[in-house]
This record gives sequence, C-alpha cells and structure tokens, in this order.
Amino acid sequence: GTPLYEPVHGSAPDIAGKGLANPVAMIASVAMMLHYTLEQPQIAAAIENAIEKVLEIGYHTADLRMSGGTIVSTSRMGELIAEATLQQIKKSTTVLS
Repeated sequence: GTPLYEPVHGSAPDIAGKGLANPVAMIASVAMMLHYTLEQPQIAAAIENAIEKVLEIGYHTADLRMSGGTIVSTSRMGELIAEATLQQIKKSTTVLS
C-alpha cells in the first residue's frame, strides 16, 4: 500500500496564525517519510537528532509546559530544528569524508 505520514492532531483553529502550534510532530513525520519511503535514513536521523537536541537545550513551544527553558513560537521552533538538522548533516558529512 501507499504510506501516509501525518502528525496526529486536530486543526486547532483557535490558535491559527498565532505562532502557538507545535511543529515537532509534523517535522518528525517528514523524517519518517525520508527514512521509510525515500530511503534516506541518514537525513531522517539528522532530523530526529536535531529535534532531540533542540528540546534538550531547553527550547520548546508553550504547549509542552516544560519547567525552565525557553518558550518559542512555531516558526522559531522550526528554524531551530532546521539549523540543528544542518549541523547534524555537516557533522555526519565531515565524519564520512
């Protein structure tokens, strides 16, 4: 069958456009697609490691209600994960060179 990758959540129209949504599940869905359908496990691992790193550093969206750390918007969380993903890819490329 055809694989389908989607984060499980509602549409949350009450927070639309306010920068409050948590993009982590959507980004993790992309990692799953890269790993299982597009056969790019290294890139998928870079994304998964980036998500973990950003959360470990203490960045999170308001819905996670973590003690301490820094609450960031939807777009900032996406930017942080994208930046960390690029760092992970560069690190793995350097190791392979």
